[in-house]
Amino acid sequence: MVIKARGKLNFFPEKKTRKHEAQASWKVHALIETSCDLERYYAWFIETRFGLKLNKTLRGSHISFIADRFDPANWDEVAAMFHDKEIDFYYEIEPRSNGEHWWLRVHCPEAESIRESIGLTREPYFAFHLTLGFVNEKNLEHSEYILRQCKNFNLISPEPRIPLDQHEVYEFQK
Repeated sequence: MVIKARGKLNFFPEKKTRKHEAQASWKVHALIETSCDLERYYAWFIETRFGLKLNKTLRGSHISFIADRFDPANWDEVAAMFHDKEIDFYYEIEPRSNGEHWWLRVHCPEAESIRESIGLTREPYFAFHLTLGFVNEKNLEHSEYILRQCKNFNLISPEPRIPLDQHEVYEFQK
């Protein structure tokens, strides 16, 4: 099951870390920004159910759909075509984790098409996802324990990502 949501493309996200500043000469970023606190909503559930507090993301609720090596000289032209455009995306409701980071899987055919139109692969190296938060080293052991228990008791399914057209889509009207 996936839930349909809407976001806005941002081809000029603020550089919030030294790493982003250092990579700005050869790497570009574009986000789908949501106008909600979806990541905080899910983080609240994880904290309430498992006592696991997730650190907030730097950029709030968003999906990074471009974080790639790209010629910055052409970036303004690409951005002019798509910046501030509204876009639909679909998120799976089951949180995922590697023990340190927690996220929701996201599907976005339109973002895949944009990536492809500018010469990138349809899917980024790290598949589309909406980060819920991360744990620091103080909470890492507890997070890994929670993940193991979720897997042991089938609270998180082991199923791999399936194509969007195989999901039941829920859409909430405004």
